[in-house]
Amino acid sequence: MADIKPQPAPQLQPRSIGDLIKGNLFMLIATIFFGVNIPVVKILIPEWMSSVDVTIFRLGGGCILMWIASMFMKNDRIQRDDYLRIFLGGAVGLFLFMYLFNLSLRYANPIDVSIIMTFPPIFVILIGIIFQHKRTSWLEILGIVVGFVGAFLVIVTQHAGEKGSDNILGECLALASTLCYAFYLVILEKPMQRYRPVSMLRWVFLMSCLPMLFLLPSLPKAEIFHTVEWQPWACIAFILICPTFLAYFLINPAEKLIGSELVSIYQYFLPVVAMIASVIMGVAHIRFIQIVAMIVIIIGMLITTKAKRLQRLHASASVATDSTKKTDASR
Repeated sequence: MADIKPQPAPQLQPRSIGDLIKGNLFMLIATIFFGVNIPVVKILIPEWMSSVDVTIFRLGGGCILMWIASMFMKNDRIQRDDYLRIFLGGAVGLFLFMYLFNLSLRYANPIDVSIIMTFPPIFVILIGIIFQHKRTSWLEILGIVVGFVGAFLVIVTQHAGEKGSDNILGECLALASTLCYAFYLVILEKPMQRYRPVSMLRWVFLMSCLPMLFLLPSLPKAEIFHTVEWQPWACIAFILICPTFLAYFLINPAEKLIGSELVSIYQYFLPVVAMIASVIMGVAHIRFIQIVAMIVIIIGMLITTKAKRLQRLHASASVATDSTKKTDASR
């Protein structure tokens, strides 16, 4: 299908109750996919596959699905200046995020990993402050500190009956993976606003497959290729179709229907879904400290979200005031 020129992303607001219901439903389904993905990957690692094998399947399979989908959809022509961002977002951000995330589940409790996976919004703010010199408020800093206290509770708490050092390693890897995902979000922020999802994601996944090629020699050794059982293949099918492919196409229209702030709040629902799914699948048990840590991190996220909203409202008020002054001066 012929490419077309990219169109600016429309800033749409919910026009009806139907839009609100539809947007929230899209995000609820996407969040359930992401949450259930965590214990499903834990089932595969290490009994059926290594973390490297799951990374290969997810990136390679996701790339194939994105390019097949692009054959049946309208595609934007990627501007030359954006290819460097897309390369860095795919080969560095997306690849390292998925690799470190899967590696963390080799060692850590899936519920702990799901709690730490609420951290990308905090790291996005920190990257903006440190590298983009964005202004911040004491309320934002407070939210970041509270969020890190929650992560500290997860990482340093002793795990009764488990190998503490392995869990700490897994949780640190999960934290590193959220930093990589935050980098992915920051580096691709402008292209995300400029292009349709499949137009950009097909290239992002393709770029993520470049470093993945170095992992391919280990794939034939995976236990999943030496079994006739259907369960591990069902897990792989779910990982490829639901959290890797469908969820991305649900998030984009949801953001247009209900706004980015409400979409970001669903990130805090992720550990709840992962907790329920992990217990049902029998891969983990809920501990009281996990609930406390999740609540602390969510409070930190809500504080930072509130701070960002106040900052935007203040900026809008300043613009309105300046506009009024200019109008009065011209009279």
